[in-house]
Amino acid sequence: MNTSAKPMRIGLIANRSHQDAADSALVQLLRGARSALHQLQPEMIVVGRTLDAILTHGLIDSCPQYERFPYGREGGLMKLVSRVVDRDPARTVDAVIYLIDPVDPSSIFPEALALKRQCVIQGKPFLATLAAAREWLELEACATGKPIDTSLNASFKFDGEGIALIAHDAMKNRMLTLAEKHFALLDQFSYRYATGTTGGLLNQLAQKIKGKEAGENWVKPFLSGPLGGDAQIAELVLDKQIRRILFLEDPHVARQHEADIQLLERAARTVTDFASVISDVDGSDRWLSLLTNRAIHPQS
Repeated sequence: MNTSAKPMRIGLIANRSHQDAADSALVQLLRGARSALHQLQPEMIVVGRTLDAILTHGLIDSCPQYERFPYGREGGLMKLVSRVVDRDPARTVDAVIYLIDPVDPSSIFPEALALKRQCVIQGKPFLATLAAAREWLELEACATGKPIDTSLNASFKFDGEGIALIAHDAMKNRMLTLAEKHFALLDQFSYRYATGTTGGLLNQLAQKIKGKEAGENWVKPFLSGPLGGDAQIAELVLDKQIRRILFLEDPHVARQHEADIQLLERAARTVTDFASVISDVDGSDRWLSLLTNRAIHPQS
């Protein structure tokens, strides 16, 4: 159980289609991550209708500590953005779980886009799929001593799995630093994909570590993002050939191919119980470290 002085604070919201049904993403998350939530004992900052759904489904025991925010139409999501950037430890949100339906127009409202952008800027996890939220809660809970949830073991066997590694220009050095530090983990994946220049740089790194021949095709490079590489990777996500996307974004520059970036994220949200996108640069190192600890090796 989390015994730190300051409990973790998690913002929680789900689009309408992820709330109502008995097997909705929200229900699957709270039921499936019950042991992780019990271990972490977070305070949940829940936007209006999402909390109504939790109460309707009888799942409030999964988040016994909570603060109710207004409905989205009354500014609940806007208030959540403010809490992400708040410097007061008693008010700030440490992570956001926003279960996004890719065809819900509210997910591209300015406050929804600002929520994701500020999470990236502030270095806080933004978890927009069921798979991403389940994995993050599992990793964080295991880091505090919770026994592993064996029902999730299949998603932590990386042989046969694919991972995408994408970085904007200002983030390419960060990607190379992360890849070198966590090379042993990334090398466990059967397939690695990247866009444009990032793929070439990662193959150069692999050649330095594994040797010229072994590292030459360590990553399969696609087109650059502006020329369609994001769309190529999105197809593999939809076909469930890529489960995890590490996408180091630079939120401070205008991007001519913003639609392509959103297309890739939308693909992950379409297969919400399978794929995840990690965009938080500061938290990526921790994510990869915890992923290393949770990995299930073939001999296991």
